[in-house]
Amino acid sequence: MVMAPMSRSRATVDGVPSKLMVQHYGDRATAGLIISESAPISPQGIGYPNTPGLFTSEQTAGWLRVVNAVRSRGGRMFAQLQHCGRVSHRLHQQDGALPVSASAIKPKGFAVTAEGYKEFETPRELDASEISEVVDQYRQAAQNAHDAGFDGVEVHGANGYLIDQFLRDGTNKRTDGYGGTTENRTRFLQEIIDAVMTVFPAGRVGLKLSPENSFNDMSDSDPQAHFETIVEAVADRDLGYLHVTEASMDFTGHVAGSPRNVDYGKLRALFDGTYIANNGYDRDRAEAAIRSGHADLVAFGAPFLANPDLVRRYSEGLPLNTIDKSTFYMGGETGYNDYPFASSNIKSAA
Repeated sequence: MVMAPMSRSRATVDGVPSKLMVQHYGDRATAGLIISESAPISPQGIGYPNTPGLFTSEQTAGWLRVVNAVRSRGGRMFAQLQHCGRVSHRLHQQDGALPVSASAIKPKGFAVTAEGYKEFETPRELDASEISEVVDQYRQAAQNAHDAGFDGVEVHGANGYLIDQFLRDGTNKRTDGYGGTTENRTRFLQEIIDAVMTVFPAGRVGLKLSPENSFNDMSDSDPQAHFETIVEAVADRDLGYLHVTEASMDFTGHVAGSPRNVDYGKLRALFDGTYIANNGYDRDRAEAAIRSGHADLVAFGAPFLANPDLVRRYSEGLPLNTIDKSTFYMGGETGYNDYPFASSNIKSAA
C-alpha cells in the first residue's frame, strides 16, 4: 500500500513545509511507501499557491522535519519532483514572466493563484539551451531531497506538467531534437532521469506517467503506441518503480468515468520492475490487481488523506472516514489533520 502524492497547499507562502505537514505525513507512516506531494524544483516550476518546494535551504530543512517524523514511526518516503510548466501563471513567476512549456500552446482552463482563478496564458517555448538548465534543476532538487533524508525520488512525468508536455504530441510541436518522433519527445525525460541518478541510485528513483489523463487539457494522438515506446526507452534504467495513473481523472484525483483507451497490462509487461497502479483503487480492486499480477503495489490517494490509519482499516475490515472534498485545498487543519484514527488509543504525531 503506497500513499499517493497529493498536493494540498499546506506549505508556507515561501514553499516551506509546515508543522501541519509534519503531523500529516507522520500520521500516515504505516504506508508501505509515502510519495510526497509535488515539490517544485525551482521558482519557475511553481504552479499553485503554498506548495512545498525543494530549491531552497529553508525548504530542504522543512522537508527534513517531515521525513524525520515519518522515519521515527518506521516509515519510508520518496519526494516527487515537479515542474508545472504551462500550468503555471505569471503571478507565480519571478518578475511576472510567462510560464514555459515544450511548445507555445495555451491550455484551456484556469490557473490557481493567490488572487484566485486566472485564465491560463500562452506559455513561452523553452529553447534548447534552457532545457539543460531545467535538467540541472532536477538534479539539484534531487540533491536537496537527499539532504532532507528522503529514501528516494519520483520524477513526475504525468498529469499535464512539464515533462508530460514534452512527452505527448498534443502539447509538443517542436521540430528540434526534443520534438517530432516519440523518441525525441522522450529525450527530455531521459536526460532528467540520468541527472537524478547522479544523486540517487537507480533503485531509489521512480517515474510517474499518465498516458491518457486529460487533466490540464492534455491529449495524445496514439497514447498506446507512444507510451509503449516511452516505457521501452526507460525500461533499461533499472528504475525503482514505474507509477502509472491509469485512465483519466478529474481534479480531485478520482476516476472521471471515461473508458480506458490504453492497455495498461501491455505497459506493465514492458517494464521489468516494480509497477505501481494508481487511480480510483479501493481495497477489493487493489487486491485483485495484486493477485492477477497486474500490479506489484497500489497507490491510494483520498483514502489515505481521510484515514491516517488506512493500512489498519483495510487489514481489519474497519469502516472508512467520509472524505470531504470541499476541504482538499482550503488550508489549515480542517480536512487535513482532523480525520480521526479508528481507535482513540492511537495517538497522532502532533
